Amino acid sequence: MSFTQKILIAMAAGIVVGVTFSVVGAPLQAVSDVLVDGLLDAVGRIFVLLLQMMVVPLVLVSIVCGVASLGGLGALGRVGVKTIGLFLVTTAIALVIALTLAILVSPGEGFALAGDVDYRTQTPPPLSDVFVDMFPANPVRALADGQMLQIIVFALLLGFAINLSGESGRRVGAVFSDLNEVVMKLVTIVIRTAPVGVFALVATTFAAQGLDLFRPLAGYALILVLGLLLHGGLTYTLVLRLARLSPIGFFNKMRAVLTFAFSTASSGATLPLTLGTVKRRLGVDNSVASFSVPLGATINMDGTAIMLGVATVFISNVYGIDLSVGDYLAVVLTATLASIGTAAVPGAGLIMIALVLGQVGLPVEGIALIIGIDRLLDMLRTAVNVCGDGAVACLVARSEGALNLATFNDPGATLDTVARPATAEATQ
Repeated sequence: MSFTQKILIAMAAGIVVGVTFSVVGAPLQAVSDVLVDGLLDAVGRIFVLLLQMMVVPLVLVSIVCGVASLGGLGALGRVGVKTIGLFLVTTAIALVIALTLAILVSPGEGFALAGDVDYRTQTPPPLSDVFVDMFPANPVRALADGQMLQIIVFALLLGFAINLSGESGRRVGAVFSDLNEVVMKLVTIVIRTAPVGVFALVATTFAAQGLDLFRPLAGYALILVLGLLLHGGLTYTLVLRLARLSPIGFFNKMRAVLTFAFSTASSGATLPLTLGTVKRRLGVDNSVASFSVPLGATINMDGTAIMLGVATVFISNVYGIDLSVGDYLAVVLTATLASIGTAAVPGAGLIMIALVLGQVGLPVEGIALIIGIDRLLDMLRTAVNVCGDGAVACLVARSEGALNLATFNDPGATLDTVARPATAEATQ
């Protein structure tokens, strides 16, 4: 049985168990308290902690190795501009798809507004502060606190310094290269326990949330799901076609990553598996993968952008506030820029909603209408986000001659496959 099949079976079993406990309710409450809220909840949280444990060393070591192997500031600049530019473009496309679907269907019309809705959001910091805070005053503290953008900036500078330091740099680079192999082995060990962790996470989520929350918000949820599927199926297919790669082969190899992202609802927790799959199954060279994938897990919010578009129209319909064409353009621009600007803020998705609603004059309290089912929909959004991370990494790698087509086209390539360096012949 393949790893993907194990993940899918674990997820399906988790949904069945979770929904069963949610539907039956009181008769199984005692069992639920012990099994779901006790054992499964503990197993799921331990699994997520193990994943989070690996993220900081994985990002630091892989980015240092990747930048040190790029060969110069020019190559780093090209990869950075292409990666960030593609993330912004795909986010803008996601918003356009979401707004188009939501305007056509008009979810929220006739919605019975509750008499007491209340939601308090964090105040977003000034954009200038966000960019200043990307630079760490103390890199050790950034590593300890898990400040991903600060870690990425420090790793970029360290890798570039290694590149410029001659023989000393080569010796330090060799140490980081060995560390990278050890960390990836640790990732492989933890990932092998994924079916158990996925079952526990999904079961506890559906036991707590159930399916009843979807009934009053079915229109909103269905449009959001449709937008996510269209973006994942069409936009990323276009990205892969631009790279002259097979979308079917890509989605086949990303199945385990997508399923894993769905179960954890966290791009950060999925990062070890995403990075391993992109390098060892899709053939993206470490010099590109180690930069674009961690950066995407931090700032790429295509799934959240789709939620923003649908939620904006939904809330405007609920409150009976008409939005102009200029308002919709403001939504696209604000959310696209905010996908990077709010990356360092806890609860970035909710911050983005508050920013967008405030920009077009909608009440922030409207977030309370949709937050109840946000956890389940967030699982789908995360799957779309990590899919975008992989597609963008493939396109950037192909444009840089850093994609091994033999690995990409090999259906037998696994996470245990040792990725060979990309050559000119391999990328034709």
